[in-house]
Amino acid sequence: MANQDDKIKIITDNRQARHLYEILETFEAGVQLLGTEVKSVRAGKVNLRDGYVLVRNGEAVLINVHISAYEQSSEYFNHDPRRTRKLLMHKKEISKLIGQVEQKGLTLVPLKMYFKGSWVKISIGLGRGKKLNGKREDWKRRQKQRDRAGEKKR
Repeated sequence: MANQDDKIKIITDNRQARHLYEILETFEAGVQLLGTEVKSVRAGKVNLRDGYVLVRNGEAVLINVHISAYEQSSEYFNHDPRRTRKLLMHKKEISKLIGQVEQKGLTLVPLKMYFKGSWVKISIGLGRGKKLNGKREDWKRRQKQRDRAGEKKR
């Protein structure tokens, strides 16, 4: 029987990342947060759009992700909305990321943030930037699929 703690509740999804990058592989990581950040995340006040992941000194860090200040807290106890947050991953995963990012010139982008039980997790995508031509091809492919689905319904 599955635990109720293993339920996944998606907080936010970075749809623009899938539009701008061709995602080759995904990883799951925990996020080191402060108390007011967790409360803001529970309220859904997160924006992943401008965020990215860097590997510094053998640690993966989440940069430029906006978690709004907690409204019921005073300004003194609140956090900086765009602070750098450490990602919690195994050393083997981080070393694999370092190799792929440095050798192949790939980028790490946050795809979605969710609760797994009571823990805040983030899905990271290892991707290659799409050119304008690649975006057009994706659009044409999706349009053809829509047309086929419409023909089947008729």
